[in-house]
Amino acid sequence: MSLKSASIEHFNEFSQFTSLTEFNHHIEQWLLEHKADFSKGELVGLKRPVRFAAKIPGVCNDKIGTILKAIHSEFHDNGISRSTFKRMVLKAKEFGIITVYETERKNGSQTSNLYVFNRFPVNEPPEPEKMNQPIETSNLLKTEKDQKNNKRKEEPLELDHSYVSNRVPQEFVQLVKYFYSDAKTIEEFWHMTQIAAYKYNSENETDQILEIAIEAFKQLIRKLKFTKAVRNPIAYFYGVLQNKFMRRFYDELDTEYGVVPGSMVNDSWIHSMFLAYYEDKL
Repeated sequence: MSLKSASIEHFNEFSQFTSLTEFNHHIEQWLLEHKADFSKGELVGLKRPVRFAAKIPGVCNDKIGTILKAIHSEFHDNGISRSTFKRMVLKAKEFGIITVYETERKNGSQTSNLYVFNRFPVNEPPEPEKMNQPIETSNLLKTEKDQKNNKRKEEPLELDHSYVSNRVPQEFVQLVKYFYSDAKTIEEFWHMTQIAAYKYNSENETDQILEIAIEAFKQLIRKLKFTKAVRNPIAYFYGVLQNKFMRRFYDELDTEYGVVPGSMVNDSWIHSMFLAYYEDKL
């Protein structure tokens, strides 16, 4: 599919996200699933279009040259090659992370591509096909009607904590099960933990992740016991996780660069240090 070249505002309809926050959440989920499938250079190449896709969430139409120039500038002329970027695009297309559209000028010559980031798929059962049912006739036997009316709808099967995936640490399961016993909810709490850990580049620090998850869950329970202000326990739990991982991240940043959170006037400098630290640990 080829599109006419235009400014980014003209491609607003291609966005699959209602906000930048929603877009970033889906990118985090994509990377949790496929980060190991990309090389370090390819990850750098993927994250730059993600940043350029902030104005229209999930849509980037910058030229490859522009993207590579920005990467070279950020890493002081130690960027990535065009071939590395193209390999990244091929992988991202294969995994379903992005869809690429070619754009052309008015004279028909090709110009920059349009990179459209896709939503992370949610595992939901497909809706059953609606079949055309025959009209029920008046001579249907009463016993048949009674049998149809008395059929009980099957309740969805709810699995308890003993069915939780083995990817969730047992210590976490044993704590959460006393308050939320079904497997799906426990796994959702742990999934939020993985997202928060990845966001602050701590996904490989297993013991630290477990410790923070337990602390955050206990804080959630205390909040639930003392107040009725928590409408969505999982969302509240995720907020607590983010605060804890962020404080831990800034502690490491302070050790690495001598940055004390709240003491810097130039927030953009802190942001640049954040990026440098994050890319170093890829």
